[in-house]
Amino acid sequence: SHPQHTLAAEQMEGFTGMVSIDLGTLERAKTLTEQLSIFALAESLGGVESLISVPALMTHASVPEERRSAMGINPGFVRLSVGIEEEADLIQDLDGALG
Repeated sequence: SHPQHTLAAEQMEGFTGMVSIDLGTLERAKTLTEQLSIFALAESLGGVESLISVPALMTHASVPEERRSAMGINPGFVRLSVGIEEEADLIQDLDGALG
């Protein structure tokens, strides 16, 4: 539904492996990071491995909460960087952690 989807489909083979999810609370975000076995908790999103970050605790921890919220970075917001692991393994890892 993104307005630039058609353009992206013309320019790229496949799409980004970056996914954002708002789980609602910081506790739920922390629990997700603890339940995952393949996704590693890390701020660096440039590797080939699958990573997860919680910006409110990591990359944007120094930004005041009100400003983070205005930026769309709520306490339960997590970022996933999908790596080169098997798709089915990653889906199973997320399904198990999100239960």
